[in-house]
Amino acid sequence: MTMLNRAAQFAPFAALSGYDESVRETERLTDQRIELDESEIAELNDKLQYLYLTKAEHPQVSITYFVKDIRKDGGSYETVSGTIKNIDAVFAYVVMDDGSLVPIKDIYAIEM
Repeated sequence: MTMLNRAAQFAPFAALSGYDESVRETERLTDQRIELDESEIAELNDKLQYLYLTKAEHPQVSITYFVKDIRKDGGSYETVSGTIKNIDAVFAYVVMDDGSLVPIKDIYAIEM
């Protein structure tokens, strides 16, 4: 028997397919959504109204919002910075100049 064939006998194999991916997914951490109180919601509404009224001036902002995880309970907070292109009141999105859409219901903080 050649050395190559002998080595193939002892090659590792996955006895449980998908087990490694499952372990990595379990190790991955997610954040829980932070619920805002009434005063924080009112402050965000005031900022959104101001941005809606001044959207023609394309104000610069940083928006922190919650992104739900598709595989696990929870998600993560992401921050997008840039110029506001539009605020879509019908579909409830803030449209940024780079084309990204921020759902208004998921906004946690707005920095102007």
